[in-house]
Amino acid sequence: MGRSCTRFFVIIMSFALASTALFMLAPVLTAQTPASTYQPKFPGDPARSESEAAALGYMRVVLRAQHRFEKQYGHFATALAELVHSGSFTKRMVDPNRGDYTAGFKGKKDSFILTMTPKQLDAQHRSFYAEDDGKIHGDEEKPADANSPIVK
Repeated sequence: MGRSCTRFFVIIMSFALASTALFMLAPVLTAQTPASTYQPKFPGDPARSESEAAALGYMRVVLRAQHRFEKQYGHFATALAELVHSGSFTKRMVDPNRGDYTAGFKGKKDSFILTMTPKQLDAQHRSFYAEDDGKIHGDEEKPADANSPIVK
């Protein structure tokens, strides 16, 4: 009977030691998991992050709505609110707060400028700029303008 108790005690202590070691190593093991990387939404997707994908998607919707508006009325919208129901532009999209980005819009009847400015400018959150020609420009070092490289 003495041997059985000793064997049982050794098994219980081994289990307790293994459980403690696993509990203490768990944070280290999970910290080594690589950060998830951005998965492109379509072939040729120029976005570098989910935030950029959302900002570029917003810009594409505004650009399409502006060209549809211009085709229908003979001039561009001078405010984002005029674009509601033009293409897939909704009333909710008038709000310039777009998550990690802020939309900027300056419209005239013969031209417009659309910008997307990130709250934090870095390689994963570039600034974007587009005019009525439909080309989207991006810059990771400063606010994008017509001279910035085309991303689309």
